[in-house]
Amino acid sequence: MTPTYDNLTAVDRRYAGGVLYLTLNRPESRNAMSLTMVNELLLSLQQAESDAAVRIIVLRGANGHFCSGGDIKDMAAARMLAATNTADAADGVDAIASVNARFGELCLAYARTPLAVVVALEGSVMGGGFGLACVADVALASSSTSFRLPETSIGLVPAQIAPFLVERLGYSEAKRLAVTGGQISAQEALNLKLIHELLDDAPALQAALQATIDKIMQCAPQAVAASKALIARARLEQPQDLIADAAAVFSRAARSAEGIEGGTAFLQKRRPAWANDVQ
Repeated sequence: MTPTYDNLTAVDRRYAGGVLYLTLNRPESRNAMSLTMVNELLLSLQQAESDAAVRIIVLRGANGHFCSGGDIKDMAAARMLAATNTADAADGVDAIASVNARFGELCLAYARTPLAVVVALEGSVMGGGFGLACVADVALASSSTSFRLPETSIGLVPAQIAPFLVERLGYSEAKRLAVTGGQISAQEALNLKLIHELLDDAPALQAALQATIDKIMQCAPQAVAASKALIARARLEQPQDLIADAAAVFSRAARSAEGIEGGTAFLQKRRPAWANDVQ
């Protein structure tokens, strides 16, 4: 049975052939990241992770823009709440920090998901949108895409995306962009390895997205999940400390149904079963 994912208030959802397409859909604000959108993206991820049919999540934006950053209206409302709600102040509750932390939970959830995450970037990619691009496994962009970290230029801090900026770009480049209110072109984003592929226009971007999906579908889903988890550890741990655990991960994969099917398919010179799940 084909899973059904109804559209939400700020996120359009479409399932097709193992892929859940999530489109940020607030075109009037160039898809600014509202708290509603954050919550809907988290809900969509939770549902996808519990749905065995979903193997890939694709993130993109409506009407030619990916995401123009955090919604200033949400932040203003949180600031007003913090200023007027004496009960919250007495309890040590910071409404602004709560909204910001929720976005951090979103970034972390998408960074750690066992599902493959692909972003297709166009137009404005700013602030929190920049952060989402950093957490994706594969980032594709059209040549018209403009990237910016505007936070420091408006008196703010790229708080929740900071760890992912450092992970993707390295300490030096992350710091440079933060202190300059960094604005970079799509070509510069490719040079910095923020994105993995730069395409001439929207049709080329769509073709590259489909090619990426096709490649991921040739890979075993449990092996993808285990590989993502092990690579995440490898960023922080010494190679000698990973030998035993990596061997155990490899052994489990080799003895799993996926590993047996993959080896058998290789010997029989046919496609493995998971590659036939989606045409």
